[in-house]
Amino acid sequence: MSVSINTRMIALLGKPLAQSYAARMQNAAYKAAGIDMLYFYSEVENDHLLDVVNGIRYMNFAGFAVTKPNKVEIMKYVDEKDPLCEKMNASNTVVKLPDGRLKAYNTDGIGFYRALKEEIQDIKVNESTFFCIGAGGAARAICSVLAYYGAKKIYIASRTLSKVKVLVDEVNDNFVPVAELVNIKDSVLVKDKIAESDVIMNNTGLGMITSLGETPIPKEYLRSGQLCFDATYNPSKTRFLMEAEEMGCIIMNGLGMSLYQGAEQIELWSGETAPVEAMRLELMDILSGK
Repeated sequence: MSVSINTRMIALLGKPLAQSYAARMQNAAYKAAGIDMLYFYSEVENDHLLDVVNGIRYMNFAGFAVTKPNKVEIMKYVDEKDPLCEKMNASNTVVKLPDGRLKAYNTDGIGFYRALKEEIQDIKVNESTFFCIGAGGAARAICSVLAYYGAKKIYIASRTLSKVKVLVDEVNDNFVPVAELVNIKDSVLVKDKIAESDVIMNNTGLGMITSLGETPIPKEYLRSGQLCFDATYNPSKTRFLMEAEEMGCIIMNGLGMSLYQGAEQIELWSGETAPVEAMRLELMDILSGK
């Protein structure tokens, strides 16, 4: 890909980023669609996030993407927020507007919802109970969108109880009162609520490259027929998903969520239709080791 003085940049801000496929997928999309943009990585955490954002304001950027651990922190440093993003209080996508102002969006939840509907076609969100493990930015986006689309019940658990309470209150106050706090230290309660649930979601990041072999719950808590989702996609099967499969569960990793949220990002940054099939082919090549 050639880079000129007119090429508009997109940076992914987060840490760690070694496991990310986003740059390959995004740059393949720009090439396929003839969009003069370039996506690259910049590892940064909360402590220097504002410095990087201020630099982007004065450079030839179309915007930037945000991932762990910056999805909530970034909300302090933007000028405008999409209404849904503001309700979520987390952003994964920031667009640099023509006047230089920065506007935050969140495509994570939309990506998850679309992947759920397209990959698990018989699921009915308004008739389903969800159990979410994790209370960070991805969990906030997913639980918010599920509440928006009428989920019957959403149980939320995490190691940090204060974060769970904040997320439960935000979902119930901003959408509909369907979220309920579960103390993850209460193993009996966790097991009971998981047994009630149709979909179990690992949104903690546990099981990624930096924590291979770890899982948020014992596999014995799961039952055959449940859908188990892991927001990560590298590795393609975390220990959580492998054990869920052993227990007879349907499994889904974060690849579809990544594909569809990425397509939405491209359309926000460029104003053009994203080439979804070209993006899917690139992701399949990545997973096959090409």
